[in-house]
Amino acid sequence: MDPVLPIAVLSVLLGAVIALAFFNSYFRNRRSEIRSIANPEPVSDPKKNSKPAQPSSKKPHAKHHSQTSDKDHNKRHHPLDLNTLKGHGDAVSGICFSSDGRNLATACADGVVRVFKLDDASSKSFKFLRINLPAGGQPTAVAYSDDVSSIVVATHNLSGSALYMFGEEKPKTSENKPQAKLPLPEIKWEHHKVHDKKAILTLFGATATYGSADGSTLIASCSEVLDDLVMKRSKENFKASTPAKQVELFICCGRGTDIILWHGKTGKNLGHVDTNQLKNTMAAISPNGRFIAAAAFTADVKVWEIVYAKDGSVKEVSRVMQLKGHKSAVTWLCFTPDSEQIITASKDDSIRLWNINVRYHLDEDPKTLKVFPIPLHDSNGTTLHYDRLSISPDGRILAATHGTTLQWLSVETGKVLDTAEKAHDGDITCIAWAPKTIPMGNEQVLVLATSSVDKKVKLWASPSLPSSS
Repeated sequence: MDPVLPIAVLSVLLGAVIALAFFNSYFRNRRSEIRSIANPEPVSDPKKNSKPAQPSSKKPHAKHHSQTSDKDHNKRHHPLDLNTLKGHGDAVSGICFSSDGRNLATACADGVVRVFKLDDASSKSFKFLRINLPAGGQPTAVAYSDDVSSIVVATHNLSGSALYMFGEEKPKTSENKPQAKLPLPEIKWEHHKVHDKKAILTLFGATATYGSADGSTLIASCSEVLDDLVMKRSKENFKASTPAKQVELFICCGRGTDIILWHGKTGKNLGHVDTNQLKNTMAAISPNGRFIAAAAFTADVKVWEIVYAKDGSVKEVSRVMQLKGHKSAVTWLCFTPDSEQIITASKDDSIRLWNINVRYHLDEDPKTLKVFPIPLHDSNGTTLHYDRLSISPDGRILAATHGTTLQWLSVETGKVLDTAEKAHDGDITCIAWAPKTIPMGNEQVLVLATSSVDKKVKLWASPSLPSSS
């Protein structure tokens, strides 16, 4: 046997073993890479491999975001996005700031009202008070009553709408020994079936300071459209009737589209008006408690005045004027901080600023001061109407929404100051400015809050105004 043959065989075997080991290591590493791509893990500090990875403190805007995951952080692509209030179990349908701007109440479809303490808009965590509502009612709107510890909540179920006022008892003290724990809010007054079986769309509160008003907080609740079946039958009867009969039927169709004025502290019904339309969108009360205005089915806006008696009580609520000028339905409105003007948005692709400080008793009509085109369009160039409006406490910036888009406009010029597309993951349900600036680190900032069906409430800084605005 040739002595070279065993050596050659041994060499071949040794080479095969080396090759097998190499390819085995290669494929094992390759599988590891594929797994890491499919399931990426957070990057950790190499000096602290034994500890869970911590998010980097150098990420942009990190100091402004709290109670959020890395996934949420990555979605914060807008510089005005300050923070997100999480923890809601369902869609958030209503939000309202307290008069000092340091508390934000939220109404959530999970049956809970939460009151967040906003000591710092950039805080990493927010303390909040949880108010569980009576079983069976879903909150639809919230409004503050006389002080920061009194909240009016609108709920709805199959039997109709209800209003609850939650308030706190003043803590009892004895010889410089304050009560260890503040009591939870309890129901001070309640009303059921306040708008028949219709849901309450909006709640607006205001401190009555006009004329001889006594400074009480007034709450205006607005009910929604008639149910689809009743509306369908009403329309059919309307078309089939004589002109004389149509007027009566049209007024009947308006039932369930009423607006009720409430005394915030006592829950007393102070007055009742009806838009007499097939559909209500919303109603608001002026900041000084003088006017109520409603956006309903038509292009015109009806305005009522709250008349006060000499003792400060509400004497009556009477219709005094109508804003005429839009060519299509008004989708939303808001009063300016001085209560002398109203801003309306319409499906006719325009925004109007109205002067309502007129001598209506002398038949002087409200005047249109400005008309701006709505500067929001879809990919085809079609103008989109605004769903919500809210004006800043200084009266200079108008916040407006459509679906998931949020815009800020100059009230003076109507020009866009900034736009946040996809501000939320779902449609925006409510927007509200804090009535006063809120601390953010060492600064004081104007803050806008937005709520959405995506179970979140976001805080936004106000954009800068051009020097000429």
